[in-house]
Amino acid sequence: MATAVAGTRAGMMTWPVAAGSLLLGFAVAQATGVRPLGGIVLALGAGWCALRWRSSVGTARTVALVGLYLALFVLSHVIAGAVGTWPAVLLVTAVMGIAALLVADIPAARGAPAS
Repeated sequence: MATAVAGTRAGMMTWPVAAGSLLLGFAVAQATGVRPLGGIVLALGAGWCALRWRSSVGTARTVALVGLYLALFVLSHVIAGAVGTWPAVLLVTAVMGIAALLVADIPAARGAPAS
């Protein structure tokens, strides 16, 4: 696994954007008090990742990852009451980052055919 990650070009890794846009989107919404600004960050991050995922690992994995991104966004709201807002966001951020790494970034580094 480390070899596959090391073999990717830094510009092709999507996991930091996938995870970071969830975190940054929440931070922007919290800091400004304007939730739609956070939504713009989320949409830009997910869109950027989707374009790269589609070209590197195909449509099926892209749909799955974007669906996970949206589901995690919703989940963060659902669990926030139980664990707190920041812990909820940090949890879904970690899950999204790991998923993007395992489903898109590592297979792309190995030259997985697009589906």
